[in-house]
Amino acid sequence: MTKKNVIVIGNGMVGHKFCEKLIAKSNEFQIIVFGEEPRIAYDRVHLSSYFDGKTVEDLSLSSLDWYHQNNIQLYLGDAVTEVNRTEKIVHTQSGRTQNYDYLVMATGSAPFVPNIPGVEKEGVFVYRTIEDLDKMKAHASKCKTGAVMGGGLLGLEAGKALLDLGIKETHIVEFASRLMPRQIDDAGSKLLQGKLAQLNLTVHLNKNTSAVLGEKKITGLAFADGSELALDMLVISAGIRPRDEIARLCGLEVSSRGGIVVNGFMQTSDESIFAIGECALFNSMIYGLVAPGYEMAEVAASFLCEGDKQFKGFDMSTKLKLIGVDVASFGDAFISEPDCTSIIFEDTHKGIYKRINITSDGKQLLGGILIGDAEAYNMLLQTVNNKIVLPPNPEDLILGARGGESTVGASVMGLPDDALICSCEAVSKGAICNAVINQDLKTFDEVKKCTKAGSGCGGCVPMVKDLINGTLTENGMYIKNVLCEHFDYSRQELLDLIKMNKIETYDQVLDTFGKGDGCEVCKPAVASILASLWNDLILKQDTIQDSNDRFLANIQKGGTYSVVPRIPGGEITPDKLIVIGQVAKEFNLYTKITGGQRIDLFGAHLVDLPAIWSKLIDAGFESGHAYGKSLRTVKSCVGSTWCRFGLHDSVSFAIEIEDRYKGLRSPHKLKGGVSGCIRECAEAKSKDFGIIATEKGWNLYICGNGGSKPQHAELLASDIDSETCIKYLDRFLMFYVRTADPLTRTATWLNKMEGGMAYLKNVIINDSLGIAEELEEAMRYHISTYACEWKAAIENPEMRKRFSHFINAPEEKDPSVKFETMRDQVKAETW
Repeated sequence: MTKKNVIVIGNGMVGHKFCEKLIAKSNEFQIIVFGEEPRIAYDRVHLSSYFDGKTVEDLSLSSLDWYHQNNIQLYLGDAVTEVNRTEKIVHTQSGRTQNYDYLVMATGSAPFVPNIPGVEKEGVFVYRTIEDLDKMKAHASKCKTGAVMGGGLLGLEAGKALLDLGIKETHIVEFASRLMPRQIDDAGSKLLQGKLAQLNLTVHLNKNTSAVLGEKKITGLAFADGSELALDMLVISAGIRPRDEIARLCGLEVSSRGGIVVNGFMQTSDESIFAIGECALFNSMIYGLVAPGYEMAEVAASFLCEGDKQFKGFDMSTKLKLIGVDVASFGDAFISEPDCTSIIFEDTHKGIYKRINITSDGKQLLGGILIGDAEAYNMLLQTVNNKIVLPPNPEDLILGARGGESTVGASVMGLPDDALICSCEAVSKGAICNAVINQDLKTFDEVKKCTKAGSGCGGCVPMVKDLINGTLTENGMYIKNVLCEHFDYSRQELLDLIKMNKIETYDQVLDTFGKGDGCEVCKPAVASILASLWNDLILKQDTIQDSNDRFLANIQKGGTYSVVPRIPGGEITPDKLIVIGQVAKEFNLYTKITGGQRIDLFGAHLVDLPAIWSKLIDAGFESGHAYGKSLRTVKSCVGSTWCRFGLHDSVSFAIEIEDRYKGLRSPHKLKGGVSGCIRECAEAKSKDFGIIATEKGWNLYICGNGGSKPQHAELLASDIDSETCIKYLDRFLMFYVRTADPLTRTATWLNKMEGGMAYLKNVIINDSLGIAEELEEAMRYHISTYACEWKAAIENPEMRKRFSHFINAPEEKDPSVKFETMRDQVKAETW
């Protein structure tokens, strides 16, 4: 049988998805794809990661082999220039002609460039393709000041790109009165603007750009209000325009404001031609997200295979991380009273803003906005879409159950089977659960491969994982919590195997128990295990637990480093204070007293770190481990020594405990506190472990957590003496180190633990597992093998070399040499 030709114009994400959908449904078509760009389809959603080190191959949605295997004729760098609808032939830029039975326009959109004098000057860019990013990279190396025209989603992404390129002074210029005007309200915009200011992103609102200044190269922007802004570089991100020019030329119905008019089957005014993605106009609306584009691809493919599925519009709720800040809007985010009741929570100190809109009777959630903490987004969206009845106290949706976990509806398992979990691939809860049961799937990767859930933007991944675990549990099946695709073991199982086999390097672990080359999930996790077991110098590991571990210091914004000496219990002598001041003056460091009762020194250059450490070590300081997943601080009040309410010497006890557990590598950072009385000045109950003095001894609390998800620690034992308190702490910390998943705080570890606090008490106090002596011995080994990592690094000539910018750099600094911030050092997480 002769196959019908289906030509796809456009090889972007939506065009590629259409090919996938059609191949999966039928082999009766010959697919021919014409792409304007010189490369195969790639992920534009995560385009900014190109500046983080991702390659074109990393972003690619498939390979050339995939096209060959599926018998797809692919023509790259050859744009279609004409469509002859009468003869059903397309003509391309290279002179090629091709007949079709059906034609699918997936031409997407192009950046909207305002008609402003000077936009053609050198140094002005758009932010759309990899080629655009390559041009920006080349130009940015010569720039100190840059700006983005547009404060929407793409504009803020472009702002992040300029920061990643090392542009020290970056501006966001927005015509409207707030940032992201289509997603967030004025209050949310104000908070977001403050967060951006902390990153050296200056925001200019209500700015109408009148001209781009400069002769051949851009030198600045002129605004309608008479003000000017000096610049070396400009990125225009002022919106998009549908790519409908081919449709116009061949006489298809096109809106006067742009967009190819389509019906519910994605057919244009010519029943043989379809339009999908950002070039398609459905019910007078252009959908500028990838998920509705994927749905359009599904509809068009289904129609060609004689299906009756129709496009009926799409929920435009979105969640994304902009420059490290969670931003989400869902449902009807802007509805206002009297049509609803709004509940708003705002914490300007932590940069969190949450607004939910509920019906006047308090029974239904209508929509909302989340900034700074969008963890509840998935369930909030499901609550809106499935009309889930709200709890008696609707504010719990954003506050949690008074400091505990979020209480959104029942749980993901309580959703109806037709609840849409993955909007990118239109995968329902029922489809995921059925795949787990009927096809015996147990891991996320298996479910993703089978259903495609989680293969788009990735926002649904946590919910998909919860569904897998929930389904397995409901069916009495064992849940295998594997570390990643390279290891068929959990972190706890891998720790036991490494310990029993006395393996000391990542490569040995991978060769013995794993497969493949490893990944960004298992490498830091295994490094953490090795550090916890053998307590060896972290720099000896080829794979470091955190990026900051590589230099034993936190990499800060601007490419400099922070130095944080340990100050146990917050107690410090005048002589040590003087040394810190002298070091700060000598190396021009900014000093800051932290909430953990120690002094941070900011702004240190890489080459200066060994010299700074040497001076501090000579004065009796050690590494404070502020850069690693380990014990940070044990905070204390002044206790009975000075306070008239103090019952015991909390300072001495805090120092003893911090010195005992310093350097203990763990799944996540650890913090402690010791308060001398129930007035709790050390805030011990907000720590991973907290000790509070009583008239009879100490009360020991564990598994608390501060931050954006506060949770009080729970009482483990009361009125115990110091020796018993330390014994229980030894057991608790080692049990946590050995059993928690990677990057899991103690509070989350306890919340997920079957049996909860009752079980944990039984293990730690009653030794129900018979491992108390083993845990105590492991802690004794840690204490006996502790060494200051700063001192070990500077005393090792080979390790000291990594603290030089160049291999042949001299030991003594040349005072004439000035260091400039490099892009590679800009991005890092500070824990």
